[in-house]
Amino acid sequence: MKKALLILHQKRSVAGDVGIKLKKRGYELEFCRPPLGDSLPNELNLFSLVVIFGGPMSANDEDDFIKKEINFMKLIIESGVPYLGICLGAQFLAKYLGSSVEKNNLNLCEIGFYRISPSKDGEEIFKNQKKFYYFHNEGFDLPSGCKILAYGDRFKYQAFQYKNCYAFQFHPEVNFIMHLRWLYFVLLKKPMILFKNGAQNIFYQLYLRLKHNRSMSNWLDNFLDNYLLKEK
Repeated sequence: MKKALLILHQKRSVAGDVGIKLKKRGYELEFCRPPLGDSLPNELNLFSLVVIFGGPMSANDEDDFIKKEINFMKLIIESGVPYLGICLGAQFLAKYLGSSVEKNNLNLCEIGFYRISPSKDGEEIFKNQKKFYYFHNEGFDLPSGCKILAYGDRFKYQAFQYKNCYAFQFHPEVNFIMHLRWLYFVLLKKPMILFKNGAQNIFYQLYLRLKHNRSMSNWLDNFLDNYLLKEK
């Protein structure tokens, strides 16, 4: 059985559709939560895939686990194991490869559903889905030597590829239940986040979730089977 290393950043974090779909494809899931004291592995020969998910922290923070996860990119790249970085995980890869991670120059966030514009290299990947769910207020520049896959309006670079590594600023793992869960916890603990400059109204978010949930799930199936997990 193939094994996937899934790196999460909060006690209540879950892997959503990424975890569900990997299990359906026969993967054993191993979870690691560095902010809670879990150690990153020293080698990756037991793993066929690494996924680093998002979190409320910044790739620019000085916490020890942040530095370790950024440095962990070296082992991932050198191992050749396929990698998916989602939001914070994408920013870790960009930062390791020498790019900056910064706020929008108008201090706009992306919380809700936003449209991407595929690049020439991303046309096939995104031909059937161009709207995705976001929850962030920092973005990455395009690192040297990477293929840009998609652009956005508020944050220029939304997806890129480096060797066997894919980096997405959006959250393909978030399904309907996970979306409700996120809104519940944010409203409970930090409700003002949902009123940041540029965030979508939560009722509009839920309308768009109903509209796009199935197509985003289908898109993730296609991405996993034909890109991330495809035998080279």
